[in-house]
Amino acid sequence: MTSNNSSYTPNLPITQWSVSDRPREKYMAHGAAGVGDAELLAILLRTGSAQESAVELARRLLAAHDNSLNQLSELSIEALTHIKGVGKVKAVTLHAAFELGRRRRAETVEQKQKIGSAEDLAALMQSRFAEARHEEFWVVFVDAALCILKIQQVGVGGLDRTAVDVRRIVRQALELNAVGMFVCHNHPSGRLQPSKEDVRLTNQIKEAAAMFSIKLHDHVILHGDEFYSFAGEGMMM
Repeated sequence: MTSNNSSYTPNLPITQWSVSDRPREKYMAHGAAGVGDAELLAILLRTGSAQESAVELARRLLAAHDNSLNQLSELSIEALTHIKGVGKVKAVTLHAAFELGRRRRAETVEQKQKIGSAEDLAALMQSRFAEARHEEFWVVFVDAALCILKIQQVGVGGLDRTAVDVRRIVRQALELNAVGMFVCHNHPSGRLQPSKEDVRLTNQIKEAAAMFSIKLHDHVILHGDEFYSFAGEGMMM
């Protein structure tokens, strides 16, 4: 973080700040550990306005979203452009940076090629649901060692409901010679508690898969970085 006796003022261009106060120079000199979240955002924003510096704009963005990068990353490009001081170029730059982070996280998890827990499944699927404004239903097919065979979307719906063809899921599992699967869907409303329909569908998939000796290991409901695990709550018995 920049100290209170910093040499810059809101109306002073970054090029005229003390070198020790310039986010880019601080990053080069001290690495990522030497700068705070606002300064990292300021590097992406590059410029502020006549009323505030890039760092002050970054601090305002964070403050408006509970100082949470996760909350900020969920904003669409359109929503970002509606924030004072953030035009299309800044909005696209921020959005692209957050998207790169999501893809890197997804790639890191997928490289492990194994689902060992609800946390693994949530980390794997979070990037796929990051931009979703409606429900999506996905299946992760696995072998006997819980290594991923295929990740497939099997349903897209509205804000609170998704149509899912159970026969299609079982058929795909048989074609892949999968011996297990994990299912996952999002709740755009933010309410993680499963609905009666979620419970009914989970049991239906579990029973249909079991007829072919295929195990449904878990059903995870996601919203942002939070998730609900059926297995974790003892609902997969």
